[in-house]
Amino acid sequence: MRSFRDLSPGPRRWPAALALALVLPLAGCAAESGRPDAAPSASGTSPAGVTASAAPAVRAHLRVDGHTRRYFLHRPAADGPRPLVIAFHGRGADAAELREKSRLEKAAGARGMLVAYPEGLDNGWGAGTRATERRPDPDLDVRFTEALIEHLVRTERADPERVYVTGFSNGGSMALRVAAQRPGLLAGAASVSGQLPAGAAAVEATGRVPVMVVYGADDPVRPLAGWPSPPPDPEEPIVPSLSARDSAEAFAAAGGAGEPATRREKGYDRTVWRLGATADGPAATVQLLVVHDAGHTWPGSSVPPPEGFGPVSEALNATDTILDFFAAG
Repeated sequence: MRSFRDLSPGPRRWPAALALALVLPLAGCAAESGRPDAAPSASGTSPAGVTASAAPAVRAHLRVDGHTRRYFLHRPAADGPRPLVIAFHGRGADAAELREKSRLEKAAGARGMLVAYPEGLDNGWGAGTRATERRPDPDLDVRFTEALIEHLVRTERADPERVYVTGFSNGGSMALRVAAQRPGLLAGAASVSGQLPAGAAAVEATGRVPVMVVYGADDPVRPLAGWPSPPPDPEEPIVPSLSARDSAEAFAAAGGAGEPATRREKGYDRTVWRLGATADGPAATVQLLVVHDAGHTWPGSSVPPPEGFGPVSEALNATDTILDFFAAG
């Protein structure tokens, strides 16, 4: 398996406005660093005055669309342009919960990767395209993600050719939405217990991007077969979703993949669609991993899930599996 330093993917197809923002500050978006958890070093500052290679972990915020958006950033020890992983927490949770559950920053840090854990407004994400009372602008979180990528490329030396998104549950669906609607921004995406929104909130895959969907076969919260008609929720409507397989197939079809191949591995079944090589980069895949004896949980986590979420599989370490998938291109 190649390391991230060995990757040489083709150029990302940045939207014109965002490409301009890589040179000029993002219009209407003021960015500031929060107070770091440790005193920063004097190893250099960004154009916006944010320490670029300082404390290994900082809490920071970014002003986007009139909202102050907060995130936690973990910096690796590696110098130079670094891969970036943006990790979206689940509905009703927060960045700290996903950090503890996934231990993503430890594994990613060993690979020389930046990891950003953004906080969702009202502890959730607008993963679907339908406006709701709580989320009247259904595209707000997509624009925030774009702005966060631009900001970290500019201030933290994140490599724009190696930007990845992942997430759990509602955060997994948010990662899939970004991959579906902004494939040119990403080198890959992965979802754990998250599916593509469907129905009135449907999200359609629009381009070629490597995607991995990790799903528990016995998920009692959002079933493997999808949730076309979820029950009403007094706080915020639950977004209907495709099945895990249909979610993966949507990206495979958008990437021009052929027929899939499925093989049984220890503790899970892996289905692979090969997207094929392009002039811009190496061959890539879309993958679906259906984990046996697993619920609405992060496989390999040592953190007990909430009651009613089902078991945690120990047969698969989702964190390492996802990062290996990103490294493979």
